[in-house]
Amino acid sequence: MEVNEITKIIIGAAMEVHRNLGPGLLESTYEACLMHELVTHGLVVEKQKALPVDYKGVRLDCGYRIDLLVENEVIVELKVVDALTSVHEAQLLSYLKLSRKKVGLLINFNVQVLKQGIKRMMN
Repeated sequence: MEVNEITKIIIGAAMEVHRNLGPGLLESTYEACLMHELVTHGLVVEKQKALPVDYKGVRLDCGYRIDLLVENEVIVELKVVDALTSVHEAQLLSYLKLSRKKVGLLINFNVQVLKQGIKRMMN
C-alpha cells in the first residue's frame, strides 16, 4: 500500500475517533481507539514501539516510544494539548530521522475540528 493511501486512511480514522469522542480525553484513550479503527481497516499497527538510538555503532534504548507505527511506514504521534508547537514538530522529525521513516502524522485531539489539529511531516 502506498504511503499517501495509508495516511489518508489514518486521517479518516482519526476523524472518526474525534467525531465519536470529541476533545478532552487522555492521549491513551485516543491512541487505543485510533489503533482499533486502523486495525478494523486492515492495517498493521504497532503501539508504543520502542525507538532506540544508534550512537557510534552502539544501539541504545533511551526510552523513546513511537505512539503508533502504521504498516511499518507511517509514524503517528498523538497529542492532547492546547496547541501544537515547534517542540512537538521537532519530536516527530527526530522520530522520523531515528527510525529512517519518511512520513509522519502529528495529531492533536484537543481541538474542536480535528482538521486543525493534524500536521503531515516528511523526513
